[in-house]
Amino acid sequence: MRLTVNDESVELDDGACVTDLLAKMGIAEKGIAVAVDWVVVPRSEWHEQLSYGAKVDVVAAVQGG
Repeated sequence: MRLTVNDESVELDDGACVTDLLAKMGIAEKGIAVAVDWVVVPRSEWHEQLSYGAKVDVVAAVQGG
């Protein structure tokens, strides 16, 4: 299945979820937020299947001032 992640095309296996996506991209699950089609996804729902063509935004928290 093809998704758009942070404005770049990504190919995942059918039935993939947010945790699968993060693993494929090598992104640690701590300190990030994920939105799918402009809706923030609670960490408790990251195991739910993503839809073909979904727009996913992954944002990392940064420290500083």
